[in-house]
Formats: sequence, structure tokens, C-alpha cells
Amino acid sequence: MKGDKKIIQILNDLLAGELSASDQYLIHGEMYADWGLHHLAEKSLHESEHERQHARALIQRILFLEGKPDLVKRTELKVGSSVPKMLQADLDVEYHVVGELKKAIAASEIAQDYVTRDMLSQQLEDTEMDHAYWLEQQLRLIKLLGLENYQQSQIKPGV
Repeated sequence: MKGDKKIIQILNDLLAGELSASDQYLIHGEMYADWGLHHLAEKSLHESEHERQHARALIQRILFLEGKPDLVKRTELKVGSSVPKMLQADLDVEYHVVGELKKAIAASEIAQDYVTRDMLSQQLEDTEMDHAYWLEQQLRLIKLLGLENYQQSQIKPGV
């Protein structure tokens, strides 16, 4: 089905963001694991996979619309050097994605591409209610507990 070229470009822009977010979560997850913060590592690696699922859905939609998925383009990674900086960098990515998804949903509505709109609405819900909310919660916990206590809570006994 021939899709709207503007929508295909928007989907490719979103794809670059999702692939970059996946890479950023991946490196942060591996850093957490290297530091022995296994709970954070598991969550970050899970989020990396979740971003890949979002990317896959975008690729499938672009192909369905007879577009060409751009798997080369990426946005800049923001790799943190400490737990708070890593969490904040990931949260900044999620906030950016929220803004881009809202614009893409509006453009899909104007183009009367309701299937794309619905797919993006689901990704927006995942981004706001799962990814961003969890990161905000972790940063609040650091302020509440202190960094040392928070990091201690992220260690898995016996590992």
C-alpha cells in the first residue's frame, strides 16, 4: 500500500531515535552490569530490547507503506558517567521521543493514516507510562535515599 511520503519520513526519523535509544540503554545496561548493579542492568537491557521492538514495528510499517527503512541514521548517544547521569540521559531521550511521537501522531491524523496513528499512540503510552515514569521514579529514589543507599539497593545478593 503506497504510503504518504511525509509519514514515511517521519517514521524513519522515529526509527533513528528508537535505534539510538536501544543502543544507549544497551551501553548503560552493560556499564551497570560491570559495576555490579544487576537490578539496573536487567532493567536497562530490558528497555534496550523494548526499544528494538518499537524499531521493528516502525520498520514493518515503513515497509507496508512501500517505503525504505533507514537503518543507518542515528541520533547522538548520551552515555553517562555515573548512575544519576545515566538515568538522566535516558530520561532526556524518553522526553525527546515523547515530543516526536506527539508530532508524528498529529501528522498521521492529518494524513488520515489511522493505523500509523494507533501504532504510535501505543508507543507513546509505553514511553510515558513505562520508560519515562520508571526513570523519573529512580531519580526521585536517589534524592530520597541518597546515591549510596540507592546503588546498594541495585545489587543482587549472591551474584
